Amino acid sequence: MLGEKILDHLQSRSPKVNLTNPEVTVTVEVRDKEAYVYAESLSAYGGFPLGTHAKTVCLLSGGIDSPVACWLFMKRGSPQIPIYVDNSPFTDEHARQKAFEVAKKLKGWSTGYMRKMYIVPNGENMKAIQEKAPARFTCLLCKRLMYRIAEGIAEKENAFGVVTGEAIGEQASQTMHNLFAIDEAATRFPIHRPLLGFDKLETEAIAKKIGTYEINIQKDKGCSAAPSSPATQAKLIQVKEAEEKLDIQAMVNETMKKVKVLDL
Repeated sequence: MLGEKILDHLQSRSPKVNLTNPEVTVTVEVRDKEAYVYAESLSAYGGFPLGTHAKTVCLLSGGIDSPVACWLFMKRGSPQIPIYVDNSPFTDEHARQKAFEVAKKLKGWSTGYMRKMYIVPNGENMKAIQEKAPARFTCLLCKRLMYRIAEGIAEKENAFGVVTGEAIGEQASQTMHNLFAIDEAATRFPIHRPLLGFDKLETEAIAKKIGTYEINIQKDKGCSAAPSSPATQAKLIQVKEAEEKLDIQAMVNETMKKVKVLDL
């Protein structure tokens, strides 16, 4: 019936049916007593509607990886609450502004959900780590501390885990040995790493699709606290021994008091 209608409507153009190399493909989708007719299909990103799975908090920076990790979890239906760990004065204001712009871009993918962003002041903690712990463990101790603070925010928000943009071997702190060493610090919530097996090109491709890449590649100071020779195969027992020189719980408690919330 549809074919007849199309042929009648286009009589003046003498249309012909071509099943092997058609100029236009017309599709009919029949549902119950209704039929839907269309000649164009648009590709979507798939996944689940936001809110169909539990919300999580996401450690979000201005870098390429973490926004993609956050987006991938939203794609699976998990609303995100972004957390930016501010290492000033070891980083600059532009790094913080990039993270805020990235969060606003992600908000566009999560209408009705992503309304705020946590800003965690971590500069004083970094100074203490530099003063009291071996330099090669600086990034590992920082990440262990970040996990604990993120868990505190997750508990406050009734979230169900912490999302990070870590990928195997992407940085010195992301070797298998080091991921094992920092994982032990998370005791209350799971750490979710959707990019674990991705390479940089795969991550960049998604970042370009979701609109965060152009923000990510803007230059910033980076973190000057990062050591020149970081540990790449740290042993957990050594990291914990270094951590004993710090009053970790007091650092977490004091930082949680100073956490700020920004509206997106």
